[in-house]
Amino acid sequence: MKYLLTGQMRYMQQHGFDVTMVSSEGKEWPDIIKNEECDHCIIHMTRKMTPFTDLVSLWKLYRYFKIRQPDIVHSHTPKAGLLAMLAAKFAGIKIRIHTIAGLRFMTSTGIGRKILIQMEKLTARSATHVWPNSFSLLNYIKKNNLVKENKMEVIGLGSSNGIDLSRFSISALNNEKLQRVKEKIKYDTQLVYLLCVGRIVRDKGIDELVKSFNKVYANNTNLRLILVGEFEDEVDPVSDEVRMILKKHPGIIMTGWSDEVEYYMHLSYALIHPSYREGFPNVLLQAGAMQCPVICSRIEGNIDIVDHQETGLIFEVKDENDLQQKLEWGLTNKETLKAYAQALRFKIEQYFDQPVLHSLIRKKYAELLVGSPFPSDNRKTTNVA
Repeated sequence: MKYLLTGQMRYMQQHGFDVTMVSSEGKEWPDIIKNEECDHCIIHMTRKMTPFTDLVSLWKLYRYFKIRQPDIVHSHTPKAGLLAMLAAKFAGIKIRIHTIAGLRFMTSTGIGRKILIQMEKLTARSATHVWPNSFSLLNYIKKNNLVKENKMEVIGLGSSNGIDLSRFSISALNNEKLQRVKEKIKYDTQLVYLLCVGRIVRDKGIDELVKSFNKVYANNTNLRLILVGEFEDEVDPVSDEVRMILKKHPGIIMTGWSDEVEYYMHLSYALIHPSYREGFPNVLLQAGAMQCPVICSRIEGNIDIVDHQETGLIFEVKDENDLQQKLEWGLTNKETLKAYAQALRFKIEQYFDQPVLHSLIRKKYAELLVGSPFPSDNRKTTNVA
């Protein structure tokens, strides 16, 4: 809600909906409440498979929906989606929307993969509408028969929330904040900064990124790799080898999480996004809006935003050598990379500006409310993430 759906709940609240946000507890809540100005409810949910805790969460969501009786329940993320769609169905909520912004089983194997697939199918059966947030993801879902085709729709040209171009723009940067970021990374104009933004976990491609960077760095010690994100060891930890490199490497800067990623993008030569799976990655929209060149993996979601050698560079997913080659090429073709970045900014301005996407979602809500034009009677919508 803080990072992936920023402003969406506030927009709906300002345009006739009575919005309630439901999520697990977390340090982000005060900022979410302040930014979105909507009612909220904390119901504990875990990201891992925890059967007993999940049943308790399901019961609490059911009771909440039964009492509140929202017109629409709209869920995001796999676990919240499963619990919210089941609870809403049991509570008799007529309009149940689930947004798919990535599929966890894509990077799983064995029994875990089978369980995750069944969870996705159960979520889809419980929902009345399923919104993949990219066309490539929709095609993957069709190919794997996860969701009935008549339930699915991509809103606009993709994305769960679009991009706020009033914030992600070079002209919007605050000089004091920029100086603070420069001080944090000990910014040096003689160095070349590469950037990766996201959780420091295996399925974000951190292993391949660190290994390929290590090889390129051996021939160019003026390089720096900035990792903006936090470790999440309980879900999908990086390898022990990479953990050791991260601890000792003189060219790697680890900042922890930041709410000011646009400043790092402005200072960076390129953003590297080596993820194994995505729905429609906001970080690529953010980098594109900041005219920071993009080098990303060839996966669903990424390929909806970046066109190889037109708006960025694409390497084969999990291919450390291909990533290394694209990095080396990019470092010797600065002006071409800049041209790609300018083309990506233009594409984002045309299709992914946040107010446009918010309006499309609002219109879709209105269509689903039988016989209703744009709601003016405070229709109740619950967003669960």
